[in-house]
Amino acid sequence: MASKSKSKHIDLEIKDASLIFARVWSDLEQEFGRAKLCFPGEIIWLGGAPGAGKGTNTPFILEARGITAAAIVISDLLDSPRAQQIKDAGGLVGDEEVTYLLLHKLLDPIYQRGVIVDGFPRTQVQVECLKLFYDKMTELREEFRNHDFPRPLFRTVLLFVDEEVSVERQLHRGREAQEHNRKATELGVGQFAEIRATDLDPEAARKRYQVFKETTFEALRSLRAIFHFRFIDASQSLAKVQQEIEEEFSYQSSLELSHNTFDRVRTITPASRLVLYARQDLVKRLEIYNEDHPGLFQHVIDKVNSKFMPIVTRYAITGMTLVNSEDVLFDNPLALAMLIDIFSERGYQALVDVNHIEVPHRIDPDTHKITCRQKRVYRFQIRFAASAIRHGTH
Repeated sequence: MASKSKSKHIDLEIKDASLIFARVWSDLEQEFGRAKLCFPGEIIWLGGAPGAGKGTNTPFILEARGITAAAIVISDLLDSPRAQQIKDAGGLVGDEEVTYLLLHKLLDPIYQRGVIVDGFPRTQVQVECLKLFYDKMTELREEFRNHDFPRPLFRTVLLFVDEEVSVERQLHRGREAQEHNRKATELGVGQFAEIRATDLDPEAARKRYQVFKETTFEALRSLRAIFHFRFIDASQSLAKVQQEIEEEFSYQSSLELSHNTFDRVRTITPASRLVLYARQDLVKRLEIYNEDHPGLFQHVIDKVNSKFMPIVTRYAITGMTLVNSEDVLFDNPLALAMLIDIFSERGYQALVDVNHIEVPHRIDPDTHKITCRQKRVYRFQIRFAASAIRHGTH
């Protein structure tokens, strides 16, 4: 790709996304072979205004998604030897070259578990190439269904700040870098921080923001109707921004599973919805026990106080105990439900396992056949917050 002639670079001025992407894809197929074009299933397209905190928040996003590979930063790709060869040959690192460099990089196996791409797409042509890329990944998954071609999951995240915040943050970053470099010079230790020219000049910083707003911002916004898109107000505190990031990147089955798979599993009530009104439902059940079954309810409470709590109290340090009972009271399912709810109301976690045990009952004197009777043993596991013990000192 880097060896393309100068005349071909001039073709980059023709902003035909389908033509550009077709040439990029053809080069990739020639270099790797179609069957080896296995891209990461999850790609997070991260965009942001200057000073929005992409660099600050990228590690947090990586951790939230469990991605171990470092982010692919487009500006770094443009400084790569391949890109430098293009520039040295008098060529422009335009949409076609950027798209090629990115897709080539994405084929590195270290990104198979997922990747963040910082700084793409930046133009409308790159947006159209991104759509075509998604279509190609879907096509390859169908074509190589018995291979490890993942279902593509594209997320677009835009960290946004307004112009005044952006300019102030850029200039603040420049002042901090200058101060850092001054100290490094005086002390003779430490590495010098890179200082962008736009971080020192208010007008240049403002111009940089305006370029972002007119090109990258509009390009990213056009993806809202196609891929999962999250707009995050990055002018908030860092803690608030990271809270929104955490909410965005928590597991979302409707987004991450295929439609068919999700339709099958969605019939099961999710735990988040199940526990939403658990406390209200518990109160309602306890009131019903007391109003409709007062005698049985009191009997179960008495049983808890007389048989269970002495044992539970003995294990206050460990926060867990097991209680076995053969009491016929619990043959009544309602009594069993009452006991579990009573413990829950008092702050305990109660689990019960019903065991059926065969017990020899009689032996036939003639045949010596043993006849057994079945008895029920209720095994209760009671958990609660353990007592904290202060360790003595020697």
